[in-house]
Amino acid sequence: MAGFKKALIVGAGSGLSAALARRFAVEGLEVALAARDADKLAPLCRQTGAMSFAVDAADPIEVAGLFEALDVSLGAPDVVVYNASFRTRGPIATLDAEQVARSLAVSAYGGFLVGQQAARRMLRHGTGAILFTGASASVKGFSHSAPFAMGKFALRGLAQSMARELAPQGIHVAHFVIDGGIRSATRVDPAEKPDSLLDPEAIAASYWQVLNQPRSAWTWELELRPWVENF
Repeated sequence: MAGFKKALIVGAGSGLSAALARRFAVEGLEVALAARDADKLAPLCRQTGAMSFAVDAADPIEVAGLFEALDVSLGAPDVVVYNASFRTRGPIATLDAEQVARSLAVSAYGGFLVGQQAARRMLRHGTGAILFTGASASVKGFSHSAPFAMGKFALRGLAQSMARELAPQGIHVAHFVIDGGIRSATRVDPAEKPDSLLDPEAIAASYWQVLNQPRSAWTWELELRPWVENF
């Protein structure tokens, strides 16, 4: 077992991030959650005992401030999950340039900012894990979804580069391709297609399995999809 003690989830919300927070808390980790709207995290904080922070993941000053606040309040996290993204959809000819820039900033640049701050702290100790949440769009650019594909492709490239650089220094970097829809209270499996959506608790279990891989057999990328999903 890796013996992780403190986790930070950036881009936290009610879906996968909530499942991760619950899993980490059950496993005995102290958890910090960060999102643009920290107030929405109150119920999850009560459930898991997590701390919450407001942050714009695409703002370098705010991201640096988040980690500095953690240094004081919780201590540097040894697990950091980047789960933030921003979707902009539409025909390429009519996409709003500012919205495209925002999509790239949150989906990819924010991953760099958070990964950089995490790496600086983990390198001091020669241990830690940085996990990036990808999507089908990480490997497939869909029609009318160029900005999301651009951001997720970039995030995947970031993760691969960081894994090659940091793994020999004791830091496990992994990217997760979530290839399918995630089940939620408002998004349920059709009666005729059971288990056609990913269960967020099952995804969280896979993240935990990767975190606990022996370092002689680390993976840098894991694809997760329902058994009926085409790929």
